Amino acid sequence: MKDEREKWARVRIIMIGTVFGLLFLNVVGRAFYLQILQHETLVKKADKQHQHRVDLTPARGSILDCNGTTLAESIHMDSCYAEPRRIKDVDGTAGVLAPILGIPKNELVSRLSVNKSFIWVERWLSPDVATRVKNMKLPGIGFAPESKRFYPNMEIAAHVIGFTGHDPNGLEGIELKYDSTILGNTGFMITERDALGRNIAVKDTVIKDSSPGKSVVLTLDKTIQFITEKELAKAVTENNAKSGMALVMESDTGKILAMANYPTFNPNAYSRYSLAQLRNHVVTDSFEPGSTFKVFTIAAAIDSKTIKPTDVYNCENGTYRVADRTIHDDHPQSRLTVSEIMKYSSNIGSAKIGFKMGEETLSSYLRNFGFGQRTGIDLPGEAAGNLKKHWYGVDLATISFGQGISLSTIQLVSALSAVANGGNLMRPYLVQQITDDSGTVVQNFEPQVVRRVISTDTAQKITKMMETVTGAGGTGTKAALDGFRVAGKTGTAQKADPVTHTYSHSKRIGSFVGFVPADKPKLTIAVIIDEPQGIKYGGVVAAPAFREIAQNSLAYLKIQPNMPTTTAAKPSGTKVPVAQTSESTEEEEDTAEIPASGEVMPNFRGMSMRRVMQVMEKRGLNIRLMGSGQAAEQSPPPGHKIGEVNEVWVKFTPSA
Repeated sequence: MKDEREKWARVRIIMIGTVFGLLFLNVVGRAFYLQILQHETLVKKADKQHQHRVDLTPARGSILDCNGTTLAESIHMDSCYAEPRRIKDVDGTAGVLAPILGIPKNELVSRLSVNKSFIWVERWLSPDVATRVKNMKLPGIGFAPESKRFYPNMEIAAHVIGFTGHDPNGLEGIELKYDSTILGNTGFMITERDALGRNIAVKDTVIKDSSPGKSVVLTLDKTIQFITEKELAKAVTENNAKSGMALVMESDTGKILAMANYPTFNPNAYSRYSLAQLRNHVVTDSFEPGSTFKVFTIAAAIDSKTIKPTDVYNCENGTYRVADRTIHDDHPQSRLTVSEIMKYSSNIGSAKIGFKMGEETLSSYLRNFGFGQRTGIDLPGEAAGNLKKHWYGVDLATISFGQGISLSTIQLVSALSAVANGGNLMRPYLVQQITDDSGTVVQNFEPQVVRRVISTDTAQKITKMMETVTGAGGTGTKAALDGFRVAGKTGTAQKADPVTHTYSHSKRIGSFVGFVPADKPKLTIAVIIDEPQGIKYGGVVAAPAFREIAQNSLAYLKIQPNMPTTTAAKPSGTKVPVAQTSESTEEEEDTAEIPASGEVMPNFRGMSMRRVMQVMEKRGLNIRLMGSGQAAEQSPPPGHKIGEVNEVWVKFTPSA
């Protein structure tokens, strides 16, 4: 009996010992799990309970032009914060800060009265203001170092650079496109707080500075950008236009040397401007190109061996019926060679070339030139333009002279550069290097050939034709340069009315595109003037700006003239007043509408060429102008109906 009790006692002892042993092992295991395996996680949770983290504005890398000039940079500034729970005299603190910070006292009182452990009072204070506030040593008021984006050149290249928000994430331009590259690591501020969530002391604040991001070196040249913006603004202002665009590209490489919009804006105060003013129209907007498009139609026809430059076309004396539409030329011509079609910008001749080529061939070449698709420029929001997949009725004719198709300025210049460089379509680009904060290059960007579009021989033939445009009798004589051969093309396109869905009778886009020097192209330049008032022809409103941009840029690049310094537009020994230069050879207005009939011929005798063109513009007349100076002869005579004769012209002779 005794043995059984002892045996049972031992069993109970073992059972109890086993239970306690298991409990002990469980405690040890749990302690190991919490103190070893979960150590990092639990420490972070504890920190969150007794620490308050405030993220600080990260520093962004700089944006530089191709010569290392700073276009955008981050500057360090102090931001003022408050710990409202530690401020005992709210009214007194607000009263002292209000006049220094320029904030109404009642607004400051409202901010400082909230039941929070942290608020921003004012961010990015100027050094003198920050110093004055610091010297007051106000309880509950502290400072944290932050970065603020600054654009030292104000409006220069604003649409390319873009701007940032207070975050400061990029919102437009290069700032947005390369945001992840430029943006540095976010700094932060940590303050200790008690179990009730109250900050313990400002002096115990731990601050980790933000680290800068990488810098971006652009292909832009600040000097050429300044020249381009200056001349574009002048062209828009002098012609009372709605807006304008200009682009300068290195013909061989696709590097963008200047990209301008007018009106422009100051990225340091971007919130003051409308969304339309902030948009980079060179990249985001598409428009009908008008006669500038004839370059690509004729290039396609010659490269496909459909035509030769010496082929002759009947231009129907200015009126050509296609289906239910009538195509007309402003300056009626009977027979023109292909080269003359380019020189005089004949819509009818271009349409007939398009018909001979056919939709399939022309469409294929235009797509190879890059129309109807994005170029891949390293900027956000690029428009693809519109090139119809299916052409109906007179589409083949109108597209041949730049109506019924839309493109962006960047597409137009990229395509023209393919003619300039001998036939290669280059991808346009703006960023040439990315560097770290020590200046070491971490990435290089090189020119990229997209594809060959036309042969070198075709490119040379088109170049020679385009040179006639700026020569004597051409439509772009105002773009001619002293000492340089210039290849160019004018354009004057009607704008589509978004309400009536027809072409406007009053709104036009005047343009000039070309490259210089024509024999060894360096720069491809486009100037687009939107809704100029008065004379709307591209050869009048855009060509002079092209000339000034080209002349000054070539001088800056130290490219020496290789021709006598007398342009073809101004023959030696002949003085031609500025108001009377070769407007008589202006391009055809790009329209397939039927002109008004039954107009009575005014008496133009004795008028200057500019005055005659103003009358033509006002009455909607299409009259061939010949010579320069003052009107001496005209057909038909004054008072006769224009529709009663085959030829309508005014002949000018130099004034005595």
